[in-house]
Amino acid sequence: MSEIIEALNQLEKEKNISKEVIMSAIEKSIVTACEKDFGKGAEYEVTMDRETGDLSVYQKRLIVEDDELTDDKAQISLTKALAMDKDSVAGEYLTTEVRSKEFGRIAAQKARSIIVQAIKESERDAIYGKFADKQKDIITGVVQRFSGNNINISLDERTDTVLNENEQVKGEKYKVGDRIKLYVVEVKKSTKGFRILVSRTHPDLVRKLFEKEVAEIADGTVEIMSIAREPGSRSKIAVRSNDPNVDPVGACVGLAGNRVNNVVDDLKGEKIDVINYDDDPAVYIKNALSPSDVLWVKVDEDERSAKVVVPEDQLSLAIGKEGQNARLAVRLTGYKIDIKSESQAKSLGIGYDDYDEEYDEEYDDEGYYDDTEDAGDYDDDVELKSVEEFKDEIDGLDDSGDEEE
Repeated sequence: MSEIIEALNQLEKEKNISKEVIMSAIEKSIVTACEKDFGKGAEYEVTMDRETGDLSVYQKRLIVEDDELTDDKAQISLTKALAMDKDSVAGEYLTTEVRSKEFGRIAAQKARSIIVQAIKESERDAIYGKFADKQKDIITGVVQRFSGNNINISLDERTDTVLNENEQVKGEKYKVGDRIKLYVVEVKKSTKGFRILVSRTHPDLVRKLFEKEVAEIADGTVEIMSIAREPGSRSKIAVRSNDPNVDPVGACVGLAGNRVNNVVDDLKGEKIDVINYDDDPAVYIKNALSPSDVLWVKVDEDERSAKVVVPEDQLSLAIGKEGQNARLAVRLTGYKIDIKSESQAKSLGIGYDDYDEEYDEEYDDEGYYDDTEDAGDYDDDVELKSVEEFKDEIDGLDDSGDEEE
């Protein structure tokens, strides 16, 4: 059995598999083998010498009076017990060594089987640990084949995963051999090993691509505060700087747009708007509606809603194609946004251009934001409506042409 000890020592050194754990497993397996070959009624004790690998197997049976013997596997008559040990007493246990010509073969087979299984489990655990460390991060794989609408992807020589149809970006096309970047959503253990769940649509794919591309994000100088994404079409990302000397948007865009363009390339052409985050929700909402100009914002923080006025020729840009720009702004900021053009605002009687005479700053005491030096010629005697009056008037209007998210 010395060759088993040698093999165990090598496993412990090369694969970090505990020799003690394997030897304990071998002892248990020999107990099972004895129960199978010699009967389950008796108790068996198996000991494996930690230095030589030699196995000792003992059978433990209850001593009973001769006329009370009912199970010759679990019991032994007092007469037979006394023949083996003159100190035997009924009611106590007799322990005897098990010897069999088949025993050495059985032990070797069991030991070999357990060692092979331990190696497989160790390798599987090592692979699991490698990819578990990649959870919530990006990995790169190679397209191997297509299974219906799913894509089988090789991550390394021994590990594959599947990019399911619902995690694929519509319009992205791949062929066998293409390299593909994936976001690891979860690594799940199961009875058959483990599964790696990956995605191309997850918003955090954008986050991780920027973290790897922008050094200032990686080192914490610039923070990504929020991401809103419509995979394959457009994303908005809000950033702020923890260093007054670092422009967060400029850091993310890079010289001549090289950084953001690299992310766009990884996303197969998905457009990305990088905007400044602001603690003031009115400014944040204004930024979020980029590339549209915004003249005026009124925020209701309790209701998590905002009223926005944009120049006449910017309404469609603010709303975006099929409402996408406004929709992404809503997701990015967490505010429901109602967008009005100048003419619509005028019809509501909102005189938002006469702030400069009354306030030195951009905000009045009710939280209005004004950016309308050339907003238009409204009557000077028109006053700002309260939020309640504003809502009442909106309810009375024909909402055709309005965008409400």
